[in-house]
Amino acid sequence: MAARTVTSTVRALEVLPSLLRDDPRVSVVFAHDPTSAFGDGVLDLLHDAGCRVMPWHQLADADPDAILTASENVDVPDGDCPVLVLPHGIGFQKLVPDSRSAGTRLSGVVPDALLASGRAWLAVSHPDQEKQLLTAHPETSGRTLLIGDPCLDDLARGLPEAAAHRRALGVRDGRRLVVVSSTWGPTSLLGRDPGLPARLLAELPYDEYRVAAVLHPNVRAAHGEWRIRSLLAPALESGLLLMPPVHAWRSALVAADAVVGDHGSVTLYGAALGKPVLLAAFGEDAVPGTAGALLGRTAPRLDAHGDLRAQVEEAVAAHTPRRHAGAAGLAFADPGQAHARLRTALYRLLRLPEPPSAPLPLPPPPASVPSAAVSSWTVVTTAGTTGGPAAEPLVTVRRHPAAAAGARPETGDAFVHLACDAETERDHRLTAGASVLVRHAPAATAVEARRWIRGTLDRYPGCLLATVPLADGGALTGIRDRGTVATTVAGRGLAADPGPAAAVVYTCLRAGLPLDDRFVTLRAGGTEATVTLRLA
Repeated sequence: MAARTVTSTVRALEVLPSLLRDDPRVSVVFAHDPTSAFGDGVLDLLHDAGCRVMPWHQLADADPDAILTASENVDVPDGDCPVLVLPHGIGFQKLVPDSRSAGTRLSGVVPDALLASGRAWLAVSHPDQEKQLLTAHPETSGRTLLIGDPCLDDLARGLPEAAAHRRALGVRDGRRLVVVSSTWGPTSLLGRDPGLPARLLAELPYDEYRVAAVLHPNVRAAHGEWRIRSLLAPALESGLLLMPPVHAWRSALVAADAVVGDHGSVTLYGAALGKPVLLAAFGEDAVPGTAGALLGRTAPRLDAHGDLRAQVEEAVAAHTPRRHAGAAGLAFADPGQAHARLRTALYRLLRLPEPPSAPLPLPPPPASVPSAAVSSWTVVTTAGTTGGPAAEPLVTVRRHPAAAAGARPETGDAFVHLACDAETERDHRLTAGASVLVRHAPAATAVEARRWIRGTLDRYPGCLLATVPLADGGALTGIRDRGTVATTVAGRGLAADPGPAAAVVYTCLRAGLPLDDRFVTLRAGGTEATVTLRLA
């Protein structure tokens, strides 16, 4: 197995287990080709996976029976060993810089000299790709194998377990997961708009959405993990799930409620899985006539400086699962067959009888990806009444991570305040300017809570409310110069977090509503709860 870039190595590690499982006749060695500008991380990836690795210069002496690669740029040593080339994305959808010239080339095609040698076989996922290759590279005539796409097959197998993937990523019931997908290069989503993930997190309410980012491994290889995390710091501090480049991206795509992407393969995979897609960028390096180009013409475009929340919600509401069936139909043939066909092709090249047992393709496992805990929120609330004859006060709460949202002016009948976790927020400018300070943990006794409230209000003279959860349930909120209010929340998903209840108390104060022996309906995160308030 030729390992040259993280992208191509990941693809090999995704498909090899189903091809060569439990066969003692075949030994797999990864030959590391260090010549790519995007090769950073390949050795770490192989060692973490427990692979046997040899230096590339030893490959000529290894006398392999077959070479499998998902990189078309490997310089295969002379000999008669067959070379099976897998696409490391979807087919031949992009024009990429040619390392052998000053121009561009069709991604996925090996050099003509290797094709002319009669040793190379190109795996394709659709018959139209054979025609495309024949037009662009006549030397591919007779050198293609219709396999399908094993990665899409695995993703589709994972869809029935989408709920498990969502739980592993910390997307609780009632929240939506938006996956931001960026390929590499100046025309990619991040290449054109690196601030988009932070703006999405700023506009999508914290209690209703999570946002995950899937970046092409070349982005990390070109810029380094430190630079990527520095660039995305406001988004990461607002809870962005930055998916690792190995395997975990598939879990995010299975769990996604919507995909905001570009002309990269991940966006097209999302469309083929029936996910709503919004295109935030689409480069001219997409090859005309391909499935990717069709998706670029038919998928709705994201106005990156418009109302992002409204656009995401519209894309989800208006979507039908087969909306992008045309583009998927141009990219993928015979779904569900790729692993079996690929194994048959590999064993033919090895000149070995194929094992009688069927290959065991596995859906992607749920991935747990840590994200930074959000510690400050820009909170937007409104006060109204519930419907019906027994109308009760209704407070709607929407929280937005302050690291991305920043300050907002009050408009209309909405109230806006800054709320911080007084114990975990590291930016003291935020805690000093917060109207509401909350201690999320640990829970306290009533005596401890009052002591903490007094100390917090003394320490932060700009703070109006200080809230701390109580060990026996509910929370205690101290109001500057007004005493304390005990709150209890009855409602699924909202009782454990004292933040929304503190926002109710703040809103009642701003709206002039009484705080003693009141029932207030709290609407937050797509659900409702009843908050009981009493002076304590």
